[in-house]
Amino acid sequence: MKSIIFMGTPQFAAPILKSLIQNEDYQVVAVVTQPDRRTGRKHKLTMSPVKEVAVANHIPVFQPEKISGSQEMATLIEMHADLIVTAAFGQFLPMKLINSVNLAAVNVHASLLPKYRGGAPVHYAIMNGESETGVTIIYMVKKMDAGEMLAQRKIKIQPTDDVGSMFEKLSILGRNLLIETLPKLIAGEITSVPQDESQVTFAPNIKPEEEQVDFTKSAALVDAKVRALRPFPVSYVLLNGVRTKLWQVTPQSQKTDLHPGQVVEKTKHSLLIATGNHGVVSLDRVQPAGKPQMAITDYLNGSQEAFYEGEQVIK
Repeated sequence: MKSIIFMGTPQFAAPILKSLIQNEDYQVVAVVTQPDRRTGRKHKLTMSPVKEVAVANHIPVFQPEKISGSQEMATLIEMHADLIVTAAFGQFLPMKLINSVNLAAVNVHASLLPKYRGGAPVHYAIMNGESETGVTIIYMVKKMDAGEMLAQRKIKIQPTDDVGSMFEKLSILGRNLLIETLPKLIAGEITSVPQDESQVTFAPNIKPEEEQVDFTKSAALVDAKVRALRPFPVSYVLLNGVRTKLWQVTPQSQKTDLHPGQVVEKTKHSLLIATGNHGVVSLDRVQPAGKPQMAITDYLNGSQEAFYEGEQVIK
């Protein structure tokens, strides 16, 4: 039985941890996750999904704000575990910790490396209109997501997928790939493959200013941006000057000569807006500041705006 220190935080990592706990070939001796955070309108102190799994299975949990130089890291090093497995942990690991294990430190990364190194690979894959993404298992090194590759598996991005649905799919894909890969790694049956540095792209964490949707982009890319930021952190526009989150839009087949952000058509149940490249999208679900998300019908019924054809409502 090989001992494992598992490091991860969000829901993506939880099924991966569960699979290791349930596998009789491994013993998870410690779980490292981000500190509890206050979430929701009531700012309730909430455990990460990974911590919930660990607590339910009576596994020691470590939650350093910063692992480098912490007492928690010293304790983990003293464990001399066989493996470290990380999945969306959210912090860099010092080489002293990586080198403390007997066999290897590996990372389950949610992209087809060397594309989309960084903290938001799923967001960027959808945002950029990729037709596929996947999971790559790599050795951990000092440089972010740059280790040699041990295994990789692809999955299609469907036109209706958002970051929430893709995280669910990729979590299961990563879980299965890891369970297939670890025995081969332990047995020395895998030849790792260096990443092609000429093909590297990056996916840094989404900044608040990047959440605004640019309607000068094509209808397809406007839709991709909305799906890429749903259900978190959620995209927005200034709709008649009011910050309004966009939960769902739909590209239309029709074309228009109106400028991006102008009203193409408004009915009791629909609001069509011009995009770049003569495109059109319908706003289907929105959330004005201070209000719950709602269908566009409800929004239009409660709005004081007339929305005339040709009116510039998104700038």
